[in-house]
Amino acid sequence: QVQLVESGGGLVQTGGSLKLSCAASGRTFSVYAMGWFRQAPGKEREFVANIWWSSGSTHYADSTKGRFTISRDNAKDTVYLQMNSLKPEDTAVYYCAARIRGPGLGATIATMTTPLSFDSWGQGTQVTVSS
Repeated sequence: QVQLVESGGGLVQTGGSLKLSCAASGRTFSVYAMGWFRQAPGKEREFVANIWWSSGSTHYADSTKGRFTISRDNAKDTVYLQMNSLKPEDTAVYYCAARIRGPGLGATIATMTTPLSFDSWGQGTQVTVSS
């Protein structure tokens, strides 16, 4: 099992920045990839970005590409999401997720973009962007 704890959410004005952190504990050696998702009220959980744990390869949703940056610190078992140029439509609860199952033949970081691609989840952290 892998436990995930997010932090860093808050209230920010349009155009501002926030940096989210996700600390992993437990069987972290079994993690293949980490991802960030978000869910706004009344909407489905949507993919934001992910990162391959060993190589650091990354993939982004079109809506976040160029504004958000995902990174990881293997020594700290922590993944980060730097969010710049924030917009009101970025308002949501942000969730960190870990992929523990083997990726499967042909799987790439670009194919792990649905909630079902991940096995462990954090409790979420609220991000609110005011206009």
